[in-house]
Amino acid sequence: MAVLVTGGGGFIGSHTCVELLQNGFDIVVVDNFSNCNPKSLERVKELTGKDFPVYPCDIRDLDGLCKVFDNEKIDSVIHFAGLKAVGESTQIPMEYYDNNVVGTLNLCRVMAKYGCKKIVFSSSATVYGYDNPSPLVETMKTGGVTNPYGRTKLMIEEILKDIAASDDEWSIVLLRYFNPIGAHESGRIGENPNGIPNNLMPYITQVAVGKREFLSVFGGDYDTPDGTGVRDYIHVVDLADGHIKALDVLNKKTGVAIYNLGTGNGYSVLDIVKAFEKASGNPLPYKIVDRRPGDIDVCYSNPEKAFKELGWKAKRGIEDMCADSWRWQSMNPNGYDD
Repeated sequence: MAVLVTGGGGFIGSHTCVELLQNGFDIVVVDNFSNCNPKSLERVKELTGKDFPVYPCDIRDLDGLCKVFDNEKIDSVIHFAGLKAVGESTQIPMEYYDNNVVGTLNLCRVMAKYGCKKIVFSSSATVYGYDNPSPLVETMKTGGVTNPYGRTKLMIEEILKDIAASDDEWSIVLLRYFNPIGAHESGRIGENPNGIPNNLMPYITQVAVGKREFLSVFGGDYDTPDGTGVRDYIHVVDLADGHIKALDVLNKKTGVAIYNLGTGNGYSVLDIVKAFEKASGNPLPYKIVDRRPGDIDVCYSNPEKAFKELGWKAKRGIEDMCADSWRWQSMNPNGYDD
């Protein structure tokens, strides 16, 4: 029996595929490759020495998903597939609702049809909204979300809770991510967005290798020590390891379990810039520009529940995150096209 990884070719998905394979799991990957490169999965196979089936399928394609379940023996699902940029979601909200919400509904319908009722969902700290003080804990009220991306995550969480309430055979883990950065220590896989990056670290690394002239820092007047937004940055390999722990929960109990995956530490954008300059040994030009719609001042986690119940804790610090990000980009200036 295999774990189906939707969006397995993406940044977090590809790193999780490596960890799954190295921990003895069989995997099947579904990805439409709209914001990632299929070569990432070739490198996953290279790093692990293991093969696995890959289906170039959109999760909104009901028939395509059914073919995957017809062909493979799927025991559980880790669901990454989705659009994920806060700023972009304010510009094309309909695409976000269609891709993220409708896609997840399709996936759940197919899972139910084939008797596969175990899923780990890639959620987000954005579901806590703007009116909860950090550090954020899982018992806080959700809602008050400031952007369409976050609302799709919140909607999907509510849908999954309703599914579990309606059928006690479902086992669901909601993982609320904070801000994944870093890359595999080999430098062979990393974050490789198509077009202009929407997230901080790939923009930083592209400036560092000369692909972009300077980093745009969105907002310098937040209520933070240096005026730039504060976030909880987590190494992508630590995040991937959290999914391995979450699979254990799926196999032990039914119902819904919710966990924050973060470090519990908040770093500003300029903190990350300074740490990256140290890791790379090069100055990083930046300019303070207008805030992005939907962003908030401060967001960081209380990760104690994941430690107590999953035995999971982030191991890598901000220095590791920046060093691994730089290694990936410097070894692959053009991403997977190198």
